[in-house]
Amino acid sequence: MTASLLAPTGEDTTGRAGFTALSLVCENCGARFDPEPSAICLTCLGPLVPVYDPNRSLPSRAEIQTRQKSLWRYHEWLPFDGTPTLSPDSGFTPLVEAPELARRLGVARAWVKNDAVSHPTLSFKDRVVSTAINAAHTFGLDVIACASTGNLANAVAAHAARAGKPAWIFIPHDLEPAKVLNTAIFAPKLVRVRGTYDDVNRLCAQVADNFGWGVVNVNLRAYYGEGSKTMAFEIIEQLGWRAPTAVVAPMAGGALVTKLHRGFRDFAAAGLFDDSLPRLYGAQASGCAPIVRLVERGSGRIEPEIPATIARSLAIGSPADGLTAARGIADTGGWAAAVSDADLVAGIRLLAETTGIFTETAGGVTTAAALHLAKTGRLGPNDEVVLCITGNGLKTLDPLVDALPPSPLIAPKLREVAALVEAA
Repeated sequence: MTASLLAPTGEDTTGRAGFTALSLVCENCGARFDPEPSAICLTCLGPLVPVYDPNRSLPSRAEIQTRQKSLWRYHEWLPFDGTPTLSPDSGFTPLVEAPELARRLGVARAWVKNDAVSHPTLSFKDRVVSTAINAAHTFGLDVIACASTGNLANAVAAHAARAGKPAWIFIPHDLEPAKVLNTAIFAPKLVRVRGTYDDVNRLCAQVADNFGWGVVNVNLRAYYGEGSKTMAFEIIEQLGWRAPTAVVAPMAGGALVTKLHRGFRDFAAAGLFDDSLPRLYGAQASGCAPIVRLVERGSGRIEPEIPATIARSLAIGSPADGLTAARGIADTGGWAAAVSDADLVAGIRLLAETTGIFTETAGGVTTAAALHLAKTGRLGPNDEVVLCITGNGLKTLDPLVDALPPSPLIAPKLREVAALVEAA
């Protein structure tokens, strides 16, 4: 490997231009670590999380509302001191009320948290890459990398291109063509790996150790994951500083549900809303649902699965945050649901037909799971529900090719239109 592709050595890693990363602590044993590109405790192998000063000054609702509409408006709850230098404008996506979807679900009100229009790559992964790339910058890691099932690949490639940093993207060999194209356009080093996402992730752990790169979901994971909390913050603010009764979100590695739980707790602890925490509901495809099955068992450990679903963005058989996601679901009195591939396609169509929002397969899983939870009484007529839609349908067109009815072909004659109108 040439020296130009390796991270700089002997460089000051305390931050650039006054922007620094927070220290880390092990969630299991409490061991403390200086800011560093590491996500695993050297003492007990537990997960590391940032250390926030409990006495730091926190903003009021009014102060937050004066700030730029991006995820950095909540910077006091993100793992840095100072002003970010990269990716300053991701986040603050629309919260769209969906009355017809609420009627179909049989709930009082429903909203779609629409990260399908996230800037710049149309998925919630823009949030986590915004924090990860800033962490890499503080540590002098000038090569950015990731293991991905698609959306993260898009986001890392785009954010790295904007920052002028080399990017190495590792993906399963059978990823959807649209997601591959959406990554390749940013000109990273794009590598297809024979195997599942779990195989790719294991390889990237070795890459991080051997090349010293900033692998966003490996050695930068402690900083990367914090970006997901901002989805919870935005939901509270966009609902007028109150909480919904329930939130439904897709689960792949389990990090989004874990961070939603933490985000709601952070805002509650800061006194920014007075309601109970929303019940969290996790959604997976039945062809890869290890977290759902853990929730259903009620205890134990994650039992890895071999993915067999068209929802490839959720196809992680050994989810790193599965246990913490299950704990967050239990802590809030929520539940989890797994849906078939046929149901998730129907979910994509239902969301589009009732809200005008086109989502990828993960959003179809979320919508179908919400329907299932409503039918089984987990969501009721008094609930106010937010569905977290995490990616854009233009990235996964293949599942819909044979699912939609063909369009009629007519001559340019009014009588033929009239016949169609009468038949309709």
